[in-house]
This record gives sequence, structure tokens and C-alpha cells, in this order.
Amino acid sequence: MPAFTAPDSTELAYHVFGDGPPLICLPGGPMQASEYLGELGGLSVLRRLVLLDPRGSGASQVPDDEDSYRCDRLVADVDALREHLGLDRMDLLGHSAGANLAVRYLERHPERVGRLALITPSVMAVGITIGGDLRRDTAALRAGEPWYPVARAALEEIVAGRATADSWRAIAPFAYGRWDEAAQHHRAAEERQRNDSAAAVFTADGAFDPDTTRAALAAFAQPVLLLAGEFDLNSPPGAMAEYAALFRDARFTVQPGAGHFPWLDDAEHFVGAVGAFLG
Repeated sequence: MPAFTAPDSTELAYHVFGDGPPLICLPGGPMQASEYLGELGGLSVLRRLVLLDPRGSGASQVPDDEDSYRCDRLVADVDALREHLGLDRMDLLGHSAGANLAVRYLERHPERVGRLALITPSVMAVGITIGGDLRRDTAALRAGEPWYPVARAALEEIVAGRATADSWRAIAPFAYGRWDEAAQHHRAAEERQRNDSAAAVFTADGAFDPDTTRAALAAFAQPVLLLAGEFDLNSPPGAMAEYAALFRDARFTVQPGAGHFPWLDDAEHFVGAVGAFLG
């Protein structure tokens, strides 16, 4: 498996699928192995996908310094991967929490980023607030599903600040356009793929500086794609439209019938939208 050395000597692994111009892919979780991305619904037919395993996850080494899991400090890992691949500029895709890292990288190295694709991104790095009512309205789109009453009750517990581990498990169907066997298998694999202790550090004090990041996004002149899922509670389309407005040249699209993992819900639609943007 290919690997490279981060500036602090941590050995980091990545996975390559397909041919063509490289697309560097940063997974979410946070701190989840890139395995869950698969080949992004077949996007590897159009681009050479380079999927990074964040430090402490997947095949990447656990670092000596646990504070290095913090989002802003992971920027150095992304730049080390760029140098390892011999790229002056790279196209970058960030999914979910990985979008936080992507925009923090852009903030520090705008000249190193070509096209940027943010897929159902987390909003922590840019300081957008997603209210409970927006999540409820998005959840209501699934009211006809057999699992909805239990999941909706769990959502109310979470919005009220009374979340338990059972609450988070119960709302899992909201993350997928179809809560079928494939979705359930995908969800079940998450616990072994994610480094929970690293995830806690990812968002620690100092990880984000929304004002500085927003200023960098407003100045960024390259094209940006922001793709939302119609049913996604984590990244509801209303909040994603607000996110897209932070950029000078953003193409905002909502994938119908999709949740937080749109390449699983309709691979053809996803690949078509992202592929058309990347060129």
C-alpha cells in the first residue's frame, strides 16, 4: 500500500483507484478511514482517486502526539501528500468532516488548490449554525418510512440536548436515501473505521477559526462545487446554500433522494454531477 511521511515522521497511507488526473479525497468521520468512500460510486472511471487515511485510522500510523489529530494541524499532512505526489496544484474533494480540513487547507495554501468539491460538508470550520427546526423539516421528508417514528423521537432527544448512544444509533436511517441492507452494512462498518479518541481531538479548541477561513473562501478564485443531499440531516440543503454563498464561484446542487452519502444513493447522478464539475 502506498505511503508517505508526514512532517512529524508519522507514516500515512493512501489508496489509489482509477486513472487520469488525480483527485485528492479527504474522508469525514471525523478521523475515519477512507474505506467507507469506496470508489465514490465509480468516480474512479473519470479521475484517479487518491484517498487519504487520516493519521491514526485505516493503514496510517498512530502519531506520538495526540494533539496532532486537531483539524488545523492536519493541514500539514495534506500538503505532505501533495508534495509526495509531485503536484504543484491539486483538485481536492472533502466529504463531511473532511470538508473542514479541505477549507482549512485552502485557507493556508490557496495557490495549491485547483477545483474544490465539497460533498455534504460539515460546517464547523465556517461557523454556520444549523438549527433544530431545519433538521426537523428535513427529517419530515422521510415521514412515510417505517423506521421514521423511532428515528424522529431520537432526533427530538438530540435536538433537546438529551442525546444518548442509542439516540445516535436510532437516527442512522436519516443518513441514507434508502435504509436497505447495503446502507445498514455501510453504517455498521463505521465504528471499526473511525478513531473515536482522535475524533474528539479533531474539534478541540484552536481547530477552527471561522472568520479567517471565511475570508479565505471569499477570496478564492477557483471553481467550487458544493453538493448536498435532499434528505441529509447532517448537512441540510438550506445550510448548504448558505455555505455555497461564502465562495466567489460556487456551483450548488442538491441531489434528489440522497442522504449524507450521495454516491451510495444514486451513483450515476453523483458521478455525473461531480464529473461534469471536475471536467
